Amino acid sequence: MLTAMLLLFFSIDAFAHNVAEGDKGYIQESSGVLFFPFVYLGAKHMVTGYDHLLFLFGVIFFLYRMKDIGIYVTLFAIGHSTTMLLGVLTGFSVSAYLIDAIIGLSVVYKSLDNLGAFQRWFGFQPNTKVATLVFGFFHGFGLATKIIEFDISPDGLLSNLIAFNIGVELGQLLALGGILILMGFWRRTPSFMRHAFAANTIVMTAGFVLVGMQLAGFFVAA
Repeated sequence: MLTAMLLLFFSIDAFAHNVAEGDKGYIQESSGVLFFPFVYLGAKHMVTGYDHLLFLFGVIFFLYRMKDIGIYVTLFAIGHSTTMLLGVLTGFSVSAYLIDAIIGLSVVYKSLDNLGAFQRWFGFQPNTKVATLVFGFFHGFGLATKIIEFDISPDGLLSNLIAFNIGVELGQLLALGGILILMGFWRRTPSFMRHAFAANTIVMTAGFVLVGMQLAGFFVAA
């Protein structure tokens, strides 16, 4: 499980919300309502979005009940959907590098949370539900920032954005299902608790790497 996550992280382009050139061209050239193509593009983005997957991996790492998993995933989806739609429709954006750096920090935060670092270091536990919602806002805003760069046609924009968001949520469910299946097998083995600390440490390191790459990109582009 852990090896697969790491291979996924280091085999994909350094930009968390990067979009394939073919998809980018399609988005830029399309006009009118294209519901199903945008559903596909949204699902593809989520399934290949390693920053989202790393964060979700951290969120569900110690969640065993489907009710709890559903609550956290719903909060993340609400945050992600809200800022993605509002960001594109209002045209409000900041540097994609800075947003993606914050997304990297969300991965770091969740790993530290799983390690109990906040309780040990500061004597208190942050509200994990609120944190999941807030970081969901940043994840969605990061995608909105990238979409704005494509200058999508205003013809059918709202419908296409809704379709894209539906695809994102479908992709999230698909990716989450795969993660849960792998986690289910791993949790049945003695190695799960034995390697839980190492797994979260490695995911945290991946988050720091993402932060570093985005900040480097920001200063180089400045």
